[in-house]
Amino acid sequence: MAAVVAATALKGRGARNARVLRGILSGATANKASQNRTRALQSHSSPECKEEPEPLSPELEYIPRKRGKNPMKAVGLAWYSLYTRTWLGYLFYRQQLRRARNRYPKGHSKTQPRLFNGVKVLPIPVLSDNYSYLIIDTQAGLAVAVDPSDPRAVQASIEKERVNLVAILCTHKHWDHSGGNRDLSRRHRDCRVYGSPQDGIPYLTHPLCHQDVVSVGRLQIRALATPGHTQGHLVYLLDGEPYKGPSCLFSGDLLFLSGCGRTFEGTAETMLSSLDTVLDLGDDTLLWPGHEYAEENLGFAGVVEPENLARERKMQWVQRQRMERKSTCPSTLGEERAYNPFLRTHCLELQEALGPGPGPTSDDSCSRAQLLEELRRLKDMHKSK
Repeated sequence: MAAVVAATALKGRGARNARVLRGILSGATANKASQNRTRALQSHSSPECKEEPEPLSPELEYIPRKRGKNPMKAVGLAWYSLYTRTWLGYLFYRQQLRRARNRYPKGHSKTQPRLFNGVKVLPIPVLSDNYSYLIIDTQAGLAVAVDPSDPRAVQASIEKERVNLVAILCTHKHWDHSGGNRDLSRRHRDCRVYGSPQDGIPYLTHPLCHQDVVSVGRLQIRALATPGHTQGHLVYLLDGEPYKGPSCLFSGDLLFLSGCGRTFEGTAETMLSSLDTVLDLGDDTLLWPGHEYAEENLGFAGVVEPENLARERKMQWVQRQRMERKSTCPSTLGEERAYNPFLRTHCLELQEALGPGPGPTSDDSCSRAQLLEELRRLKDMHKSK
């Protein structure tokens, strides 16, 4: 039955995509342990579950992921539906996790914490290009984890810092951001899991709405609703005033260094509104993104704005960092305004080069949304050299 549903969903989407997904489904059907694994993953949604899922069968074939690419990109929206709505998505995440741990035993990038008057922000490289974060009140010894997709790596950082994990902030439901919620919330019994109730986040205990504030010691963290990548996507803004330092934006898959996330569950207008929410923040706000995409994103920005000197300077710095496998985060929102094309849809140069057509329009937000949609289309086709 599953194969029939998949074939129907994929009708007209290309023979290659159909072959890949049929291979996944047929492999899962042929596996002798599939019934046990299905029951284990169904119970994963219940906090009372005690069993770990069985190891993946070598008979299952997964879509190879290119470095720095979105795992859903290979087969488009059909795969996205399976990834987010079925147990195949969880199995794919577990496969990603194992491969990344083997390939990057110390993480995909070298990171450095930032310390501001008793508040520490610690980036944790996870999977092949994701970042999780610990936000620590060093005086109280309390920590908040953002998007802890690899619970082993996050737990190792918690133990090294000798802090007590009291909250998990989840930007959205995708497994590469929410996959560690279960293990960490069980290990730390007083830990609360925050996120949007619209997003189906695993093990959510404390739903948040736009402008809700989470307080942990000196940490004051505001949730901002930024739908588009997913329906319930949130970003988290750490207020810098209590510790007399810069504010910090943990942007998940909304905003990256010189890039933005794909619009899976919204429209260009929705994503534009979410990006404008970020544009309203101060220039000195530090941007802590969910992925290490800097070099590829800046390469694309050079295609659409080849004469942007701010982009060229940033690219030179990023290339030096990546030659030594050093992290490129954080940047600042002031920097992003200068070279991130997805934050520059108001710029006349981009409008003239990529806009819907010459002449004034009565609806500026409409023309900016059209430009954003075109930028996203071009970015999806862009292949970094």
